[in-house]
Amino acid sequence: ASAVNRSFNYTGKTDFKKLRIAYAQNYFKNLPDTGAQWRVLETFKKLGASLMEIAIPDSVLYPFAIITPIINAESAAAFDDLTKSNQDDLLTGQRKSDWPNSFRVSRLIPAVEYINANRHRYALILAFRELMKDIDVLIVPTFSGSQLAITNLTGNPAVCLPVGFLQNGMPTSITLIGNLYDEATILAAAKSYQEATGFNKKHPEKFK
Repeated sequence: ASAVNRSFNYTGKTDFKKLRIAYAQNYFKNLPDTGAQWRVLETFKKLGASLMEIAIPDSVLYPFAIITPIINAESAAAFDDLTKSNQDDLLTGQRKSDWPNSFRVSRLIPAVEYINANRHRYALILAFRELMKDIDVLIVPTFSGSQLAITNLTGNPAVCLPVGFLQNGMPTSITLIGNLYDEATILAAAKSYQEATGFNKKHPEKFK
């Protein structure tokens, strides 16, 4: 009943001169390896994109780790039958940080804390929508800043794609974030990037 019926108008075609594309400069500057991820911006420029530089104000948008009580409580509720029937004991991972223990402990999260976390979540959704109002595609490093937690909570679509390799040979990626219900735009942008670079067809030498 809570689902929204929206169309998915994907054509795979992108007019970069019309797209409003931004990148989170404050996330990029904190990267330990600036090579592969920074080259992503140059590739989009070569494809015809004009890039806006913005900052994602983590301390304002995401001042508390609200994803922890929300995802833990909701996952515990989803697997409640598993926990109450003791079938969680059959799962392989039984360390402190593994899901079975998260399901068990999350039954003790106070209802007040869960409700307050969702109040902050609603404020986050509104604030992030305001941040994205003039942006069609937001480029962020996959593992920098709080974008993973933020988009998990807001529901904004995100696509992660390979962009090359770090100096130690490990593959790395970039994430494109879009507006609510606009998966088609970021997927088309990702497709254009992959066609221009071919990183999605490459493999690390030592893992072949």
